[in-house]
Amino acid sequence: MDARTLRWTDGSWSSPLPDWDGERTLVVALGSRASADDGRWPLRLREAYPHALITGCSTAGHLDDGHVDDGLTATIVRFASTDLVSAAVELRAERSFDDGRALADALVADMAAPRLVVALSDGVAVNGGQLVAGLAAGLPAGTTVFGGLAGDGDRFEQTWTLVGDRPVAGHAVVVALGGGSLSVGLGSRGGWRTFGPERRITRAKGNVLFELDGEPALDLYRHYLGHRAGELPASALLLPLSVRNDADDPNPVVRTVLGIDTDERSLTFAADIPEGGLGQLMWVTVDGLVGGAGDAAAAAMRSLGGGDEPVLALGVSCIGRRLVLGRRVEDEVDAVAEVLPPGSHHVGFYAYGEISPLADGRCGLHNQTMTLAVLAERD
Repeated sequence: MDARTLRWTDGSWSSPLPDWDGERTLVVALGSRASADDGRWPLRLREAYPHALITGCSTAGHLDDGHVDDGLTATIVRFASTDLVSAAVELRAERSFDDGRALADALVADMAAPRLVVALSDGVAVNGGQLVAGLAAGLPAGTTVFGGLAGDGDRFEQTWTLVGDRPVAGHAVVVALGGGSLSVGLGSRGGWRTFGPERRITRAKGNVLFELDGEPALDLYRHYLGHRAGELPASALLLPLSVRNDADDPNPVVRTVLGIDTDERSLTFAADIPEGGLGQLMWVTVDGLVGGAGDAAAAAMRSLGGGDEPVLALGVSCIGRRLVLGRRVEDEVDAVAEVLPPGSHHVGFYAYGEISPLADGRCGLHNQTMTLAVLAERD
């Protein structure tokens, strides 16, 4: 397996695209929302790789071996024996579960037993939790799902995924990887801590939270954000919500705000909020986030089974983490690199939601984590 990342600058790639065309070549383009306006780079990629599988999405910044970039990059991966198939779907309002199931059915029709499915979805026109649930429901046991929701910086206005060599809004794309030599390790960690009382979710519908303990959810966030309340919804990323289905639920999930409704005084999250469940606000330090990233890398390597050979590390981190880290954003990328074997290639992006298995093994949507998939081809 070989991997190389190039940057698109002033109408050309930073170095010649490697001569790696073939059906086992995967190209992943990651860029800002504005990069969709330049139609040259998708054309250049397809001209160089007519037989490759090309995918990608918009981001809130992307990772390239220790650097965080806000332009456009393309990572070309040439596998030795891993097979690739893909599928895409136009997302429909209130039908995210069905859309996820349709993606799974399309993949399984072409590859009976995928080892890994990489999912990239529009980040604002979707219920990410339902999309992932539908995808997982249609895939065979033993398939790992990994990926993220596309980003738009901290604006939450419009995102794109690459479908048919065109960056378009309102779509989700998936890539299935299979073959006997592919090994995959997963790790996902946050570093956030809860604070204040655990509140009852007294009114919620789908991924919209209306009330906590009978009070408007937006009012609570405005109170705790103080002078930063005027920056909503972006500033809500500084206060994620830990959510449990009930007091006996041992596996809380972290949820972040994607939008607000000032008339309803409600918050829209990246996945469903269970009415009758429990929610608790969270906070974090920079060192906590950096430590969480390193722990995610260590967990991924353990899941892979260790080894000293270089790996391809695909990372999806949360835009909320980037906002908290500020100028120290590359510290969490460095924390991952310190754990990976020498010579490894680490790429990925800042997202509106991270996709990987939950603590109980079910595939789910995370927020505010560094989530990693490490890949190796082993005999």
